[in-house]
Formats: sequence, structure tokens, C-alpha cells
Amino acid sequence: MFHDVNNPFSHLNIHIFSKSVCYNRPHLPESQGAKMIFKTIQEELKKLLPRLEYERYIEPLSFSESQSRSDLAVLESPNPYIASWVKTKYHAKLADLFEIHTGVRPSIHLQTRRNNGQKTPQSIDNLIKESRPTRSTLLNPSYTFESFVVGSSNQFAFTIAKAVAENPGKNYNPVFLYGGVGLGKTHLLQAIGNQLQNEGKVVIYSTIEQFINDFTYNLRNQTMDRFREKYRSCDLLMIDDVQFLSGKEETQKEFFHTFNELHAGGKQIVLTSDKSPKQIAGLEDRLKSRFVWGQVADIQPPGLETKIAIIKKKCEIDMIALEDEIISYIATHMDENIREIEGTLIKLNAYSKMMNQPITMEFTRDVLKEHIKEKRENITLDEIIDVVAKELNCKPSEIRSKSRVARIVNARRMVIYLARKLTPNSMPLIADYFGMKDHTAVSHAMRKINQIIESDANFKVILEELSNKITSRR
Repeated sequence: MFHDVNNPFSHLNIHIFSKSVCYNRPHLPESQGAKMIFKTIQEELKKLLPRLEYERYIEPLSFSESQSRSDLAVLESPNPYIASWVKTKYHAKLADLFEIHTGVRPSIHLQTRRNNGQKTPQSIDNLIKESRPTRSTLLNPSYTFESFVVGSSNQFAFTIAKAVAENPGKNYNPVFLYGGVGLGKTHLLQAIGNQLQNEGKVVIYSTIEQFINDFTYNLRNQTMDRFREKYRSCDLLMIDDVQFLSGKEETQKEFFHTFNELHAGGKQIVLTSDKSPKQIAGLEDRLKSRFVWGQVADIQPPGLETKIAIIKKKCEIDMIALEDEIISYIATHMDENIREIEGTLIKLNAYSKMMNQPITMEFTRDVLKEHIKEKRENITLDEIIDVVAKELNCKPSEIRSKSRVARIVNARRMVIYLARKLTPNSMPLIADYFGMKDHTAVSHAMRKINQIIESDANFKVILEELSNKITSRR
């Protein structure tokens, strides 16, 4: 009933109506013509993608003349890992480009070529059956409540989303989830959709960009009845990135009426944004007021423990074997964007398979070097204290004081350790900064921290995370 638009290339409108889908697509051109079109599509992707990305994933693909039929385009890759990567990342873009060139939006099937050049045996009927959209694959099936890792940063949003899925249109309507990019808003949105769709509910999922494009198209073609039938005849409407409604006066007016009709009919509405309703500039006050009628929940960047748990969960789902040291390395060296972290895990596993190499620490550093945050120099003691104070929930002034409270002493030792690691300051200079008698107090703090590091692996990871936060500050 909707289209998965997590892929950044996906931008076309997908029209979904009621509980059944009609397929009235024209045929693709004759296979030879379609093959040439695919060559043209490859050339276009060559201009859009980074050179290495194109050479690794797009250039090796070939178009199967014998197996492509009607609204099905069969592409072949040299191994299953490239096929899986292309299916995950470029599936929607390939369909978009075929539609632009042919007027047909085909289903895209990826299969692996045999080493002797023969195609993997599979009947056309099976291919078409596999590629045809079904109710169970309209949303990303991996976005479920079970696969969502809950931590202190997202606990409230998770609880609200779960309550909505279990009792839609009742206690929390609308629900407005907001937070930074890649923190799990879309995951929770589609988890609600997956659960209700499995219960037979009519679900529409769209980005606000799709909604705007759909509105513009139907307005221009005088088919607004079709537009309203689509968006107002559902049990659940989910709209991603509503902040992009900003400044779109005509679309806001239509969305206002759509919202009112669904809400009055007891239909569930769930919205996401990168900021709270009150912070969205260029949004009508009457929409802002409606967005906070139900429940507003923010999702904060995950802490280190949550990041590690997310990586372990993703490895479990995708059957990726990583040592704890490597998991800690990824968690501490990458930003809080969960989508990027998941992407690096896929990349790491794909490279390991393609190169037939085990995932060691050295291999991980090499593969992920372009994803790791750049470090900077000229770090000051004040900056170190600010980061440590924020992470340990204490005041910078407390760390600089002579307090003997255990948590403050621990924070001060961590600052001293990081100052010795990240700055050229000598022990006498650090002692002077803290008003200590001499450098022996700094030396004692360093010994104590090193003892804890040797006995507590988790403490070492926390220090590494603090170090990366400090060196990556903008």
C-alpha cells in the first residue's frame, strides 16, 4: 500500500488504494532495446555515484534479455553480495530510471551469475511472483518493534509507538516523533505500520515530499478526488519529514483538511520531523496546534551502551560475526546516526565476503577509514572538561574544584587521563590547572585510571568514546 522511501534515491509517487492493488502497467520494450536502455541507465549512475561505488556495484551488473518480461527487469551480478547490496541500496533508483526512459516502472530482480556464465535456474513465473509487491513487503519488513533496540534516548518514543500499534486512533492521536537524522524515527514509524498492516488495516506511508508531489500532480491534472480518496481512506496515515511542509501554503491547506477528516473519523496519524512542531518555521499555526493534540516524543542520540546494543542486534539479525573489540571500535568511532552505523556493518560484511577475508581489527580500520570521523588538534583542557561534564552529568566547576565526592573525583581523573592523551600539556601544567600541589597528584590519577582500564573493559570503551567526542567536536 505504500513505498519504502528510506533509500535516498527514491522520490517517485506511489499510489496506493484500499486493500487491493491493480497492475495495469505497459510492457517493457523488446529485450534488445531494454538492454540498451540499461546501458544508458548505467552511464547515468556513473555520473551520480562516486567512482569506486559505481565500479564495485553498478558496472558489474548485466541485463538478462531472456528472463526480463513485461514489468520485470532481471539484472545479474557476479556474486550474491553485490546482488544483495544493489537490492538494498539502488533498487528504487533503478526502477525510477527505467520508468523515466520507458514509461514503465518495472519490478527489479537481482540474481547471481554462475561462474560458467550460466544463469541461476529459476522460472519466470517464480521471478514475477517474487518481485511483485505484496501486502507483507510494502513496508521494510525488518522495521519491527522486535528489531528496535531500546535505550534511555528512545524509551519514551518506543513506548508511545507500541501503544499506538496496539490501540490505534484512541489514546495518542496524532503522534509526532522528532529527532536528528538516523536515530530511528522511520524505524518506529514503519514498525507501527507493519504491525497494523499484518492485522489487515489499510496503511499509507509516505514522505512529505511524496505527498507534495502527489498533490501537485493531481491538482494540475484536475484529479483531486483521486488524491483525497488515497490519503483519506485509510486506517493509518504515516508521514515522514513533515518539516518540509514549511512554506508550502497550498499543500498545508490540503494537509490540514486531510488531517481533520482522518482525526474526526478516529483514524491514526503518525508524523515525524527533525524538530518539534513549534520549531518548524513557515508552518501555519493551526497545523502546529494540531500536531501537538496527541503526543509529541523526541528521540535523542543514543549513548554508548545503546550504540553497542544496536550493533550487536544488527549483527545478530544479519548473521555478522564481530568480536567485542571491533564492535566497541565501531561504536566509539562513529557518530550517533544509526542508519550510517548499519550501513557500515553491511559494507564491512560485504567486503569480507567478496575478499574472502576474516573481519579483523586491521581489516575493519581499513574498510571503514572513510567513515571514521576526522580528528582535530589544538584541544584545550576546558573543552575536555565540558565534554566529560556533559557525559557524566556533573558541572565543569565541580570537576575543577577540590571536591572529594567519588563521582567528581572519577570525572577529574578521566579529564586528567584524556588531557595527557589528547594534549601536549605536561603533568606540572595539568597540576597547575587544577590547583594541585605538584605533578605527583596527576601521576597518581593516571595510575588509578590505568588500573581501572586493565580490569574493566567497559571503562576503556567509555574513555575511547569520550576521546572521540572530544576530538570530533565542531
